[in-house]
Amino acid sequence: MARKPIRKPPAAPARAAGGKAPQKAARGKAKPWTAAEIEEAFRRFRQANPEPKGELEHINPYTLLVAVVLSAQATDAGVNKATKALFASADTPEKMVALGEARVQDFIKTIGLYRTKARNVIALSRQLIAEHGGMVPPVREALEKLPGVGRKTANVVLNIAFGEETIAVDTHVFRVCNRTGLAPGKDPLEVETRLEAVTPAAYKRHAHHWLILHGRYVCTALRPRCPTCLINDLCRWEEKNSQHRGT
Repeated sequence: MARKPIRKPPAAPARAAGGKAPQKAARGKAKPWTAAEIEEAFRRFRQANPEPKGELEHINPYTLLVAVVLSAQATDAGVNKATKALFASADTPEKMVALGEARVQDFIKTIGLYRTKARNVIALSRQLIAEHGGMVPPVREALEKLPGVGRKTANVVLNIAFGEETIAVDTHVFRVCNRTGLAPGKDPLEVETRLEAVTPAAYKRHAHHWLILHGRYVCTALRPRCPTCLINDLCRWEEKNSQHRGT
């Protein structure tokens, strides 16, 4: 009786130099936005909202600074509820220091990390009095030396209070820029740098406001509203067309 032919096992995949098995081909990166596409995106944002405003309520540059410091890991709506009474009692560094840390805590206890934030508010108020005559300095380096103030806070204050064309990258801007491919980056500073480079000069004054609002109300972290997105046709997000199938 004839023997059945012996089947050879399938050949092992070829190994790359160094003895390692080849990896699966990586998914290609999304094609970068063109200058014309970026121009068109901001044109649409401006057409829909010509004069975007920050949503933190404030009276003057000082109360804006305090509000932004308090907004870390908190919602603007939550901060506004707390600062309405706080700013009625203290709208200058001198009044805030006179109010005292314990009283500031009482006003902002509904905000996360309120003890640390109250401490920072009193400390930065004292520093403004000692080093800047009680005024908020219109200089990034000076702002970033204040307790509780980082680059994002400084950018917001410079933009809103002093009209500078700075771009503040918060969690919303970071998400929108990475998800859409507009200005991807591994950290906020990289996103900020790329946005500074690609945003047309005519739109820089309000760029971060448009992107914040877009991330807050349209390009949300969960269930983004792709069908109503102003820049849906420009967006590079691979999942945008599958998010709402069957809905």
